[in-house]
Amino acid sequence: MRRVLGMAILAITIIVLDQVTKQLVQTNFTLGESLPIIDGLFNLTHIRNPGAAFGFLANADASIRKPLFLFIPVIACVWVIWLIWQTRHNNFMLCTAYTLILAGAVGNLIDRFSMGFVVDFLDFYWKSAHFPAFNVADSSITIAAFLLIIDLLLNIKNKSPKASDH
Repeated sequence: MRRVLGMAILAITIIVLDQVTKQLVQTNFTLGESLPIIDGLFNLTHIRNPGAAFGFLANADASIRKPLFLFIPVIACVWVIWLIWQTRHNNFMLCTAYTLILAGAVGNLIDRFSMGFVVDFLDFYWKSAHFPAFNVADSSITIAAFLLIIDLLLNIKNKSPKASDH
């Protein structure tokens, strides 16, 4: 039960941080406005993303895009909650990764339901090459992906036959 409570606190913290930072950007920046933080590397830039991660399908017809970006994430959230429940006792890293995915998905779903787009603002670049802007929710999902890869690699290593077994 303590692990479930800890994961709930983690998810709520990320969702609140995501929503507060997005609100600060919307309140203090006009759309498209950019503030250099680390010259030549990082800006805060107010962007509205009607698409999925990194602007995927941003130019797709809204009649397809909106239901797709609302329905699928809701189903995914239900599935991830089930995964968290299944791993709560036996795999801390996996449970944490699922919690980070859930928090990121919920953070962006709040935007999609309330505004029809996601607010992005973290803008990393090198010279003229810009990485697609993202937000705290996207960062949470990305960290989760790394944790999933680490967990997979650890499981492969632990399950591989030892040299003495040959």
